[in-house]
Amino acid sequence: MLKKLSLLAAVLLCPGINHAQDLLPPETSIQDAVDHYIKSEQATGNIQPAAQVDDYVLMRRTMLDLAGRIPTIAEVEAYVADEDPQKRVKLVDRLMAQPEFTEQLAYDLNNILAPAGKTDLELYLVDALTAQKGWDTMFADMIYGNYEEEMPKQAMQFVNLRISDIDNLTNATSALFFGVNISCAKCHDHPLVSEWTQAHFYGMKSFFNRSFSNGDFVAERAYGEIKYATTSGEQLDAQLMFLTGSVIEEPEPVVLDDEGKKKEKADFEQLKKDKKPAPAPAFSRRAQLIEIALRENDREYFSKNIANRMWHRIYGYGLVMPLDQMHPENPPSHPDLLDWLARDTYANGYNLPRLIRGLVLSQTYSQSSRYDGEKRPAEFWFAAANVKPLSPRQYAAALAIAARNPAHWEDASEAESRIANEVKAQRGWANKFAVPNDEFQVSVDEALLFSNDTAFEDKIKVSNDRLGGELAKLETTEAMVQRAIKAVYSRPATPEEVQAISAYLDARNDRREDAISQIVWALMTSSELRFNH
Repeated sequence: MLKKLSLLAAVLLCPGINHAQDLLPPETSIQDAVDHYIKSEQATGNIQPAAQVDDYVLMRRTMLDLAGRIPTIAEVEAYVADEDPQKRVKLVDRLMAQPEFTEQLAYDLNNILAPAGKTDLELYLVDALTAQKGWDTMFADMIYGNYEEEMPKQAMQFVNLRISDIDNLTNATSALFFGVNISCAKCHDHPLVSEWTQAHFYGMKSFFNRSFSNGDFVAERAYGEIKYATTSGEQLDAQLMFLTGSVIEEPEPVVLDDEGKKKEKADFEQLKKDKKPAPAPAFSRRAQLIEIALRENDREYFSKNIANRMWHRIYGYGLVMPLDQMHPENPPSHPDLLDWLARDTYANGYNLPRLIRGLVLSQTYSQSSRYDGEKRPAEFWFAAANVKPLSPRQYAAALAIAARNPAHWEDASEAESRIANEVKAQRGWANKFAVPNDEFQVSVDEALLFSNDTAFEDKIKVSNDRLGGELAKLETTEAMVQRAIKAVYSRPATPEEVQAISAYLDARNDRREDAISQIVWALMTSSELRFNH
């Protein structure tokens, strides 16, 4: 796929260069800035954006992204019937005020940050978001921690789960927090990116080389240097250097003789046995990484990375792709927009909910995923919504809501607690699905699950507490089809759906309950439920 490349874009990506005078004013709302830059860029390519979606699609899309579940029929009908011109803003604000928003965002962040199969960061992330911590504070907790407080202690799992392989820790930190996969610069200067040299890799590694796992804690020595060999065989001392090339001048390292090292080792062993953290050195290299990454002249990698990752989370495609290739040889599709979002993010305390709110209130967000033009524009134009596979937890919640008898949610005084309880009770289903990536395809295992799993058979059966049970009681076939489609797809049925499903039922009048069960099965295993569109 061809990408829009320009010298200007490459220049704009470089951290440390100030383009504030060329950007929209800081007081511009996030949603207005998004739409301005997206539409301006589309105009340069004569790209016509897709139409805006209707209330049904917008309600479903917004609830999946913010609350991690599909809406109930009652919620859909109430939103569509509401004539308040501010109902979209009120919906977003209401969803973001609920615990489900925090839980869904923490879950998504954990899927980004935690090694495969690990969930140690999720409790910390929920606590941090609930306490309204900025992303900069969360970063500091994960890299340096605070063993005097329980949740920052939990945050240190980011380092502790990787500390046995410092090369991996170095690259994970660089890629996940700064958008730079620097692993290719370990053995030689990066073959494709002139910005990344071995000095950058080992400079970043130096922030961690004095740290090590001491039982349940990450400890750090006051000494220890890194030497590396260039491709020409030259031996060099690594400087404490950030990705921008900025170097930290540090004090002379502590020098211990053999007796001092022996005592230090014994002290660490005793602390390990006592399950106590070791005191931090007066000059902590990990603490220096936090300081340099967030300071004014070096913070753009950090702020642009989180803006780009939140953009990817909401829109399904990053302003920079791949997400860990943020460098001048791979400029963003919309450099001014990324600059504006980065500036707004750090100027407002790295407030992730604030950023997300602006993104979902834009017209860019509410575009249809269907494109009626002659040829669908490439993803980087953001001219139509990207269809996104549901995360395991979103899919588990969708199945839980869709399978229940819709009457279960209709008591307004009980609905909120009933929904929360049902979603949490069915959360184990999330373990049955893979975390999607940008090349996602429904797996054979997932397809077989729906054909053979006895627990799923329970979801589609015709019984009073299930959707199938309510459908069987409706007097007309059309009413049944409309109810089924709205319960699972959050929208009215089309005439074609009414005709097709009615014909299916008419042909099976002698086994109507089995037919209803099969209809529910088909709807719940369909791609329309599997994806956020």
